[in-house]
Amino acid sequence: MSQPLFAQRLVAWQQSYGRHDLPWQVSDPYRVWLSEIMLQQTQVTTVLDYYQRFLARFPDVAALAAAPAEDVLALWSGLGYYTRARNLHKAAIMVMEVFGGQFPSARAELERLPGVGRSTAAAIAAFCFGQREAILDGNVKRVATRAFGVDGFPGEKAVENRLWALVESLLPEDAAAMPAYTQAMMDLGATVCTRSKPACTVCPLVAECVAAREGRQQELPTRKPRGPLPTRHTVMMMAVHQGRVLLQRRPDSGIWGGLLSLPEMSDSLAVESWLQMHGQGDVLPAWPELEHVFTHYRLIITPVPVRVDSLADPDGGAAALQWLDLTKALDAGLPAPVKRLLGRWSA
Repeated sequence: MSQPLFAQRLVAWQQSYGRHDLPWQVSDPYRVWLSEIMLQQTQVTTVLDYYQRFLARFPDVAALAAAPAEDVLALWSGLGYYTRARNLHKAAIMVMEVFGGQFPSARAELERLPGVGRSTAAAIAAFCFGQREAILDGNVKRVATRAFGVDGFPGEKAVENRLWALVESLLPEDAAAMPAYTQAMMDLGATVCTRSKPACTVCPLVAECVAAREGRQQELPTRKPRGPLPTRHTVMMMAVHQGRVLLQRRPDSGIWGGLLSLPEMSDSLAVESWLQMHGQGDVLPAWPELEHVFTHYRLIITPVPVRVDSLADPDGGAAALQWLDLTKALDAGLPAPVKRLLGRWSA
């Protein structure tokens, strides 16, 4: 399929059948950037509510840069992949301090922002500044591998490089067409060339699509070879005293970085030892295990509730620990499984 024909078909299809009512379909780079970060590894239906709440609290990049990191994490709570939120805040500060409060228009400059990779930078440059830049998110990888019969797992560097060269060769010559073309690439993968049940009969590329011609829609993109997910176990102490719960601020790096979470213990005996050292009360029977699945492993959480009647040290024994009113804790930046556990306690 020739470059002009590919781009022309996609733009024409997008104008008639693509999505036109998404709240981030604007030329404001702040809103486009925010949506691109939220949509990384997250479905549109999930992002919509978070996006609107985030904009209500942080309507522009200056408001986001001026906010405490804890407030940003609190609004992100439940959206997952919390490194995105920390980088979002750092990037907003960089826009204010390095770029004078204005997003740069060039992809190379946008890539300097924390959390902004090549494809995200290209999307901002294309949507907001009409730059001829190719994107390569999950939807685009699926369209490209199927349409042109590209074998190999797209996460492998050699395959990814091949895809980058391919999508760059398909860009429309007219820069004015870039917003519609870029949106078309996203929309086609999200609504037609879907992962499990592609609607090939209504696809504008079906006549020349390799996967459709050879019946390989379920083979492409090539899946990553996977073994069984490893399993990890942890004990979370749910210590409650006078309507307050003991929480611990996690390190900035690693899983749930920067969020408040329940203190983790090696086992129930460690929970009892903590209570003996820091107060008086009762260690209650452990609740049923809770499973939480990350990309690379399964976490099995054993929640151990503790009713604390009196405290020997009000800070819980460490600077990173803090007692927070249970109702306020539910509005703080918490990992999703921790929020579920505290919701059960307060119910």
